[in-house]
Amino acid sequence: MQIYLPIAEMAVQAETIAFLGAVVGVISGVFGIGGGFLTTPFLIFLGIPPAVAVGTQASQLVASSSTAVVGHWKKRNIDIKMAGVLLAGGLIGTISGIFIFRLLQYLGQVDLVISVLYVLFLSSIGSMMFTESLSTLLKQRKMRLNPDDQPQTISADKQTRFQKFRDNLPYKMNFPDSRVSISAFVPLGIGIVGGLMVSVMGIGAGFLLVPAMIYLLRMPPLLVAGTSLAQIMITSAFACILHAVTNQTVDLILASILIGGSVIGAQIGVRLSHYVKGAPARFILASIIMLVGLKLGSALLLPPANLYSIMVE
Repeated sequence: MQIYLPIAEMAVQAETIAFLGAVVGVISGVFGIGGGFLTTPFLIFLGIPPAVAVGTQASQLVASSSTAVVGHWKKRNIDIKMAGVLLAGGLIGTISGIFIFRLLQYLGQVDLVISVLYVLFLSSIGSMMFTESLSTLLKQRKMRLNPDDQPQTISADKQTRFQKFRDNLPYKMNFPDSRVSISAFVPLGIGIVGGLMVSVMGIGAGFLLVPAMIYLLRMPPLLVAGTSLAQIMITSAFACILHAVTNQTVDLILASILIGGSVIGAQIGVRLSHYVKGAPARFILASIIMLVGLKLGSALLLPPANLYSIMVE
């Protein structure tokens, strides 16, 4: 069924968009990630303008994170004070990102910059995940073949130097729920990075925020997911409003179809997650990310089918 997207100013197959949402939902359910960093490239592949893909994805992030936040709130898995500091940084990053986005629109380079950022982002993240998962699989295979071999101890000198730098930063704050005392600059900086990624790339950056909150903030893992999602939910809502008001790049029809498909796909993914775990799961996900990055990169480097076109307005 053909459906017209008023903001994207194009007609698409509703079934294709719903299927895309379902596929991303399955990936999210299987691998436990938001999937936003795959939704935007897939929308670009379908011909959706990158600026509209980013703005619309922000609205989908709000819907996908809201239900999870309610569940974590009921279980008291959210550090309100930490979420507030992260949110302050997130709002600063979001406003800065919207300004950058608006400037790129004015210069006529927003589509190119978004595509290049995604190529660099997906290629780097995918290659690191691929290397780590492949190394883990090879080590597991070696341990099965040679069970007497013991893994070598890794030096923690670099981590110790960073800990000293982090602990010497000023403006210490106490976070009783997380039992952490740390400089406010650390969670503020993490929030700024998250806000920039939401507004410029349309991704919640949970796969970056969660490790940062565990290793940099030293938060209990039980509180990390809920606190991260609370920050992402409000930051994404703020970015969505700013995109809609200042950039006019939020297509609610497109977002509603994506959300419907992702809800169904996520349920399927949760059931499949019991069969794909650990290093094999990371290896599969890294392969998917690298393939998407290569596809997006080839679209930038290869000459288009039509070298020029004429539009009448």
